Amino acid sequence: MTPQQNRQHQIHQVIVTSAQMSAIEGRLFAAGMPVAALMEKVAQAVFQRVVALYPRPRVRRVGVLVGPGHNGGDALVVARELHFAGYEVRIYRPLAKSKELTGQHGEYVASLGVEFFDQIEPLLDCDLIVDGLFGFGLERSISGELAQGIDRLNEQSQPVISIDLPSGLHTDTGAVLGTAIQANHTFCLGLWKLGLFHDQALAYVGKAELIDFDIPVKDIQVVLGDRNPIHRITSAVALAHLPLPRPQLTHKYKEGHLLAICGSQRYMGAALLCGLGAKASGVGMLTIAVPKSLKPYMSQQLADALIVGCPETASGAIADLPDSIDLSSFDAIACGCGLTLDGMEVVQAVLDSDRPLILDADGLNALAQLGTIPTLSQRAAFTLLTPHPGEFKRLFPNAQDEAEDLVRALRRASEQSGAVVMLKQARTAIGYPDGSVWINPESTPALARGGSGDVLTGLSSGLMAQAIARKLPVEPLVQTAVWWHAQAAISAAGVRTELGVDAVMLSEYLLRVLPEFVRSGNDLERRSE
Repeated sequence: MTPQQNRQHQIHQVIVTSAQMSAIEGRLFAAGMPVAALMEKVAQAVFQRVVALYPRPRVRRVGVLVGPGHNGGDALVVARELHFAGYEVRIYRPLAKSKELTGQHGEYVASLGVEFFDQIEPLLDCDLIVDGLFGFGLERSISGELAQGIDRLNEQSQPVISIDLPSGLHTDTGAVLGTAIQANHTFCLGLWKLGLFHDQALAYVGKAELIDFDIPVKDIQVVLGDRNPIHRITSAVALAHLPLPRPQLTHKYKEGHLLAICGSQRYMGAALLCGLGAKASGVGMLTIAVPKSLKPYMSQQLADALIVGCPETASGAIADLPDSIDLSSFDAIACGCGLTLDGMEVVQAVLDSDRPLILDADGLNALAQLGTIPTLSQRAAFTLLTPHPGEFKRLFPNAQDEAEDLVRALRRASEQSGAVVMLKQARTAIGYPDGSVWINPESTPALARGGSGDVLTGLSSGLMAQAIARKLPVEPLVQTAVWWHAQAAISAAGVRTELGVDAVMLSEYLLRVLPEFVRSGNDLERRSE
């Protein structure tokens, strides 16, 4: 990988808060970068993307929303260039006062004959809207006539491009401050802003794209340091930790032995889906412990797995593990998919083991009832918890509401438990005990199907078992699993629509989607040599 490619990978991974972005820009200006020059650089890059996406004559009339700050200045430069490129430009400037540089750009654009309006109505029949009302750092709610104007615009059907982030969104939490622009595209400037990755922001962001304006990596590192970084999971990150290629001299036990404890008569499908996810991971050996009444069904569905029938309760849950299962003989354990709370004794047994462990579903519910969250930090082995938002609240009732502050919630939960916490939501996020947080930026509503989480548990635990067996780092493979799972769903939805991706189909697409990414990664490495 060339130095430039390496820099781009680093830039695309970093997520910053409003305060961090302000500090980084402050370093650029202190080093001598003129504010006006940076505005021109940024706006020219945005202009090029606007023209590429919406060329003339398909788009003729463009409405530009201009605010009082430098985001408005960026929008005015874009408006100027669109005017010179032959577009008919109309500008909505609802606030009379502005920063000096923004005001100067406004004066020049007005001198070109571009019309300015203080009401939104003249822009409602434009073919395209460029939103430059407010950039990062907005804290106050939008109200009054300005809010009414935004609401009127949101009722229209023309595409909207927001510069940096949709006006009205809180930079750090993604909260809607009164009202917000509903964009089709968001061109995030310089570095990714944290608010764009909150679930509550998804309806406003549209397709997000980073406009890299060459911030020196050293300035980013000085501001962010090594403490509590926030990152995006990228394909480069995910592929870098995939257990490929395998050594030429290996065998099944060197590629990991996973024990999955799952299923009940009520939820027999959960055991199968967990097994399918584990198979797709490539784990060398897979043992699945299920209630004994499920063994014939599981043996028929997963012929290459070792199925162990366990004593079961009257309700059809696993009562305990048979003597034939020695927990210490496995590289990793997954527990909880379809287990029901009648299997609490099994959960306690795996918690007491010295094996790396993933707890999901009823494994988490049992953990909440046992009240042993603080003692997880005493486990010598790696522990991964995979809650959805409801389970997260039951496990960590004292954590900050994740809808308000995702990062703070994950950090507090991981610190309290000593475990890695994977919060499964529209944009799944992973919190680590060292305070770092990784957010998956791409997913699909196709995953809103029963069983998709069971597939993810199997995939995650299978990768974990391989890492343990091969003495590879375990923590990054959580990121790999989340990314891989989402990309499989995206690929499947592209063929079958978001309605047609059931959990079995999802497990099949895990191995359909991966080769393309592996080939593209290898091609990139060869081109950089």
